[in-house]
Amino acid sequence: MSAPAVTRALRVLALLEAAGGETLGVSEMARQLGVARSSLFNVCLALEAEGVVQRSEGGYRLGRRLVELGGAYLRTVDPVQAFYQACSDISFLHDEICQLAVLDGTEVLYLAAHAGRLPLRMTASIGSRFPASITAVGNALLAKLEDDELRHRFEDPATRPAWTAHSVTDLDALIDKIRDVRGRGHARDEGEVFPGIRGLAVAVAPQYSGEQAYAVGASLLEVYCNVHIEQQAIEALSVMAAHIANPMNLGQGGAGIDL
Repeated sequence: MSAPAVTRALRVLALLEAAGGETLGVSEMARQLGVARSSLFNVCLALEAEGVVQRSEGGYRLGRRLVELGGAYLRTVDPVQAFYQACSDISFLHDEICQLAVLDGTEVLYLAAHAGRLPLRMTASIGSRFPASITAVGNALLAKLEDDELRHRFEDPATRPAWTAHSVTDLDALIDKIRDVRGRGHARDEGEVFPGIRGLAVAVAPQYSGEQAYAVGASLLEVYCNVHIEQQAIEALSVMAAHIANPMNLGQGGAGIDL
C-alpha cells in the first residue's frame, strides 16, 4: 500500500540533498515535484517538527536529525559486510581476488576474502596471516606508521621473510618501500608473495580517532596488469575503501560502480 505523504517527504529530502546546502522554498519544491503547495507545506512542517529539515531564510535545508539517523545506520554496518557489498557492486572487482585485512604486529590478518573468478589458486582466506612486510595490504597499513616504529617493529630478520625472489627482506629497503607507498597513496607488491601476481592495496580512512585500521587489496595476474589496468584497480579499491569508511558513499557520483 502506498503512502503519498511519506513518498512526498522522501522526495523533499532528495530535493534538499541535491540542493547542496542551499535553501529551497516550499513553492519551488512544489513546482519541481508537481504537487500542490498547500499539501507540501504540511509535509515540510511535519519534517521540521522532527528535526529532519530546518527552516531558514528563503526556505528549508536538511536538518541535524539526519546526522543522528545516519550515524545510527553506520553503527549497524560492519566492515566485512561493507567489503562484500562493494565486491558485488563495483564491477571491476567482480572477477578479482580481493582481501580486507588488519595489521597485527608484523603480520596482517585477513578478515574477509573475495575469490573472484580468475583461475588462481591462492592460499589467502578468512583468518589467514601473512607477513606485512611483503603484502600489499600490509604495506598500505605500515605506511601509517613512522619510520622509527617500522625500524623497531621489523628489527628481527624473521619478521621480513623471503617468500619469493622478489620479496623485500632488507630493513632499509623495506622502509624505503613504505615511504614510496606514502608518496603514491597506494601499495604495490610485485611478485613478493606469489610469483606472477601483483598485489595492490589502499588503506581505509578511519571514521573515528582510535578506530581499527583496515586495508583493502586485490591480486592481479602480472602478465595482464598494465598501467591502465593497475589504475582501474586502484580506483576501484579506493571506491571500496570509501564505502567501508562510510557505506553511504557507495554509488555517489555514479562513476565508481562501473569501474
